Amino acid sequence: MELTGAQIVVECLKEQGVDTVFGYPGGAILNVYDELYKHRDEITHYLTSHEQGASHAADGYARATGKAGVCFATSGPGATNMVTGIATAYMDSVPVVMITCNVGLNLLGKDSFQEIDILGVTMPITKYNFIVKDVTKLADVIRRAFTIAQSGRPGPVVVDITKNVTAAKTEYTYKKAEPIESEAVAVNEGDLEKAVTMIAHSERPFVFAGGGVILSNASDELARFVKKIDAPVADTLMGKGSFDGTADAYVGMLGMHGTKTANYGVSQCDLLIVVGSRFSDRVIGNPKTFASNAKILQIDVDASEINKNIVVDHCIEGDARVVLRKLSAQLNQMRHDEWMEYIGELKKRYPLTYPKDRLTGPQIVETVYEMTKGEAVITTEVGQNQMWAAQFYKYKSPRQFITSGGLGTMGYGLGACIGAKVACPDKTVINIAGDGCFRMNFNELLTAAKYKIPIIEIIVNNSVLGMVRQWQTLFYEKRYASTILDGDFDYAKIAEACGCRGINVTTKEELVSAMEEALTSEGPVVINCLIDSDDKVWPMVAPGASVSEAFSEEDMIRK
Repeated sequence: MELTGAQIVVECLKEQGVDTVFGYPGGAILNVYDELYKHRDEITHYLTSHEQGASHAADGYARATGKAGVCFATSGPGATNMVTGIATAYMDSVPVVMITCNVGLNLLGKDSFQEIDILGVTMPITKYNFIVKDVTKLADVIRRAFTIAQSGRPGPVVVDITKNVTAAKTEYTYKKAEPIESEAVAVNEGDLEKAVTMIAHSERPFVFAGGGVILSNASDELARFVKKIDAPVADTLMGKGSFDGTADAYVGMLGMHGTKTANYGVSQCDLLIVVGSRFSDRVIGNPKTFASNAKILQIDVDASEINKNIVVDHCIEGDARVVLRKLSAQLNQMRHDEWMEYIGELKKRYPLTYPKDRLTGPQIVETVYEMTKGEAVITTEVGQNQMWAAQFYKYKSPRQFITSGGLGTMGYGLGACIGAKVACPDKTVINIAGDGCFRMNFNELLTAAKYKIPIIEIIVNNSVLGMVRQWQTLFYEKRYASTILDGDFDYAKIAEACGCRGINVTTKEELVSAMEEALTSEGPVVINCLIDSDDKVWPMVAPGASVSEAFSEEDMIRK
């Protein structure tokens, strides 16, 4: 049948099973929005307050479900407003399809009103991008975009469509979406055999799980593998929930704000098995001393990540789920009683602690954990709030912790929280924010209020840019340049003005009461928690230092 380009866009979304789109209309994309309106019973569109919010919402939707998130924007500033969201998804390998529309083909390259070369802008921060100038190619491009976004190592794809294409007509034939094959990369049997030998000869193995475990849906395989080789497990920020955070073998996060047990364990193991992690600088500290007593075995679907930041002793290229399943099948049951007892002693000696005499960031997160029984989906902003959420909420399942890891995007969490709640309406979804991050994108409270989305926004309000202030205290002789925020704002009143319930709290008892109300609310609730400006995230590894040199507040006092 003959359809317009705008109709083809909507039909292709339906082919892919898309029922949710986040976006913001404008002149160049108006034909698509007009067609979307006619299909509003099949595809729900959420109008955000800003295109960046739409991109973060689509990102949160994708992370919560594993499916591709979708967002729309018009040409020029509409498209460029999504750039931060595109980069966020790219750095964390999130499958998002971002559809923008540009000026008509006859106006391209003429500095036309709201014209921008969005392909050129986004080329370094997308897995792939397209511009469609011929309506006959539109359907195939959109189908390819979804396949590329979700296959192999996922990532964002931008499809830019000239306005004339959305109005032009061509023949369209329905095509059922093909399943994404996770086993596209064949695993080399010789690499598997060598890995089995390395593991069998190890006396102190240590497993390090990254976000790739979650992306490949390999959490069950990881749990079986860990049990088979009897080893402790640490994770990255992106790997939270890839392994049960309440399990005895779990030792916490590795790196700059990881636990001492994780950092010391990696420094003392004889074999480090890294699954789906890219060895971020915040994880490895000094690369020359990282896991210096161990051989390193790296498992990753993306060959470009192997030997990029850390030179490894052996690698297996392939999907984590497939590789772990094959390794477990070839390994005999192992026991490392002495090693596991030693790790258990480290956990007892170096627990995560915090002051109990006042409201603090850790106490806020721990209270949320207790009141949600560890079953909520947690999104975060970036900074101290993010680290406390990673440290003190025990994530038992994948896709339960949603945060901007690679790019570290302040203002990410609220949009992501909206997207995750839309994706998981039956789950409690909570965004943990700092006051600095809240100020960046709190306009999306208007979106939550408009659609009565019952999210909970918890502001860890210390009246400063907390993580930057922490560095200024420790490394810049307390020169607090531009990190002290105006303390006269009442964020609870701002929330009320946006149509949300706003509550100020200063004690744990007030927080418990506010959470009780929020958990039963049918609309969005903002809980503004006032804490001390000088609360810090502990432990910490100084920039450039070895992870084995992790220090706590008590270590500083003893000095």
